[in-house]
Amino acid sequence: MIQLEEISKAEAARYMGIRTAPDEKTAELLDRYEKIVRSRLMPAYVWRESQLTFSTEGVYLSGLSVPLTGKSIQKLLTGCERAVVLAATVSAAADSLIRQAAVSDMAGAVVADALCSAAIEQVCDIAETEIFGDMPRENRTYRFSPGYGDLPIELQKNLLDFLNAQRRIGLSCTDSHMLTPTKSVTAIIGVK
Repeated sequence: MIQLEEISKAEAARYMGIRTAPDEKTAELLDRYEKIVRSRLMPAYVWRESQLTFSTEGVYLSGLSVPLTGKSIQKLLTGCERAVVLAATVSAAADSLIRQAAVSDMAGAVVADALCSAAIEQVCDIAETEIFGDMPRENRTYRFSPGYGDLPIELQKNLLDFLNAQRRIGLSCTDSHMLTPTKSVTAIIGVK
């Protein structure tokens, strides 16, 4: 389990569309909800490394029965020999907290939502640091998720099954391929 020492309030403000310093009331909400959000979240991630095989149908990961299709993922993984599949979540507590705040404090719900979005990005950054250690950034690609570019969002379930994410961190997806809990990410990172 990951402990977030602090959630980036600047990043949360950016998710709220604030490009400069937030006004005093918003800054107070960010301060108040950052502590609440951080105390409730239970961030976790799982990952698996796999060899890559390129074919006319797409890119295959060893152990995954369906190919990664689309020009975007093919381009991203060109020159890579392996890939890391990552799934991360800040837990169902995020969804619950946002719903609870929405009942009595809609501004607080917006702030909590933005903080949870910033938190999942921080969890992914921490996961990458832990997975790759001292590997130079130029030896790996950026995170690329189903639904980006032309990589089908329908791959969500396959990636979750590949990682056994439901059992390991409580992460699943709906019939419409949306992750649940919502403040979660699946991603592919190429390794050169």
